[in-house]
Amino acid sequence: MTVPLAMQFAELSTVRHRVQVSAPLPFNVRDADRTLLLARGHIIASHEQLEALFQRGALVDLAELLTAREEIRKASRDQLPGLWSRCMNQVSQTLLQPPEFGFGAALEDAAAPVHDLIERDPELAIFQVLRHSGNADVTYAAQRSIQSAITSFLVAQRLGWGEAQAHRVFKVALTMNIGMLELQGQLSRQKHPPSDEQRTQLREHPWASVRILEQAGVKDEDWLQAVLRHHELEDGSGYPQGCSDVGELASLARRADVYTSKLASRSSRDALAADLAGRQMFMQDPGHPMTAALVKEFGIYPPGCYVRLASGELAIVVARGPVITAPVVACLTDNRGRPLTTPHRKNTNVRESAVIAVVGEASVTSPLALDRLAALVAA
Repeated sequence: MTVPLAMQFAELSTVRHRVQVSAPLPFNVRDADRTLLLARGHIIASHEQLEALFQRGALVDLAELLTAREEIRKASRDQLPGLWSRCMNQVSQTLLQPPEFGFGAALEDAAAPVHDLIERDPELAIFQVLRHSGNADVTYAAQRSIQSAITSFLVAQRLGWGEAQAHRVFKVALTMNIGMLELQGQLSRQKHPPSDEQRTQLREHPWASVRILEQAGVKDEDWLQAVLRHHELEDGSGYPQGCSDVGELASLARRADVYTSKLASRSSRDALAADLAGRQMFMQDPGHPMTAALVKEFGIYPPGCYVRLASGELAIVVARGPVITAPVVACLTDNRGRPLTTPHRKNTNVRESAVIAVVGEASVTSPLALDRLAALVAA
């Protein structure tokens, strides 16, 4: 295979933070003579295989390292769900790998396309928070972390935070529970209250998360301090230190975590409906600008929530409407509850199509696959 002369290459070892064992390669890998060695999407099976690639001087095309953001900017709207899926998987894989030195750079690299996707289409970003899947312990924990991070980023933007601080709160929310990912999954499955040992782990996990990040080479003191304080409260009744100087990063990350936990189901309870989750947040934290911004950003009918229309149709919200009570929806059934072969979009700003109730996911008897739901939002 002839390699175009314009190609410029770097050794794979210089971007080792971009490659994860058991995860698809994000770019093509070439041999030292520039012939194709491994295609994009190939899965590196072991650390030994990865080290062997470094040792043999494997190369990567520099142009391929710069395409993720450009790909998102140029993608048509119907391509965005696929990009979301790929980027979410990359963040999850980065989060779940044992953090090594350089973890901060790897996380930045995985998170940057997600920031671009959020800015490209906030409706699809909110959809990622509401509709999710995964049963394994670590998958549940990674999902929760990503949902909190997306929520934090969206609310930071609504609050008018600068780009650097919005990106930082994303990382705080993504990593604040890194010290208890396995425990978080276990607690989501068990029906009995946490044991004494689990309660101790819960109270100490901010310290554990900070230690992991420090050992992985994270030196951003604002990031580390926010992770440590994400369970602290302004009245000093939080943990692990009982301090009242919480800081805005930790304060926002905590509120995002509380909100997204209400939307997540566990073995002991179903997920709360989106309108009820927002109402509880407002009642539990009245008057706080961060909570007000969060509730306003998601609204009472956020993209991804199921609703019943006055006509009797079951629908899913695909976009926020001109007023908070009239979202754009895609009907999934007819007025007799029969599934539609092809869901169709409908505005709800007329009486006969008005939203009359939010429907919990557990009540949806024949849900569409996630990729089809995401395609409805992106239509």
